[in-house]
Amino acid sequence: ESRPTLEERSRIFCIASGKGGTGKSFVASFLASQLAKEGDIALEAIVGPEFVTGSTRMKAGTAQKLILNMITTSIMIKLGRVKGNKMVDMQLTNQKLVERGSIMIQEELGLSIEDARRLLLLHGSVRNAVDNYKSL
Repeated sequence: ESRPTLEERSRIFCIASGKGGTGKSFVASFLASQLAKEGDIALEAIVGPEFVTGSTRMKAGTAQKLILNMITTSIMIKLGRVKGNKMVDMQLTNQKLVERGSIMIQEELGLSIEDARRLLLLHGSVRNAVDNYKSL
């Protein structure tokens, strides 16, 4: 049995470790890669040759990123962390996200931006802030 080439190893991203019965899934940028054959699910984005010679993974990396973004967005929707087109359970890890969450609350509840921000910081997430305000 042949080992995957350096190119195959660099282009394939394993998105599931196979632990706990989840199986193995792979995203590859070329058809019929050896590692993808060993997985339970293989997502193969055939992107063709690079437009810029010497840029070995521009299209492949972009294709894989888009696939992974679609998967994680779908998971967030399935988990109920999205309301309409807004992520309501985001982590408030920086000022930009606090501002974004405050605007969501302001739009949802018709509050001033200052009151929305206070509510967000008090409850820790857009969902909790809105739910607690509405239950009053």
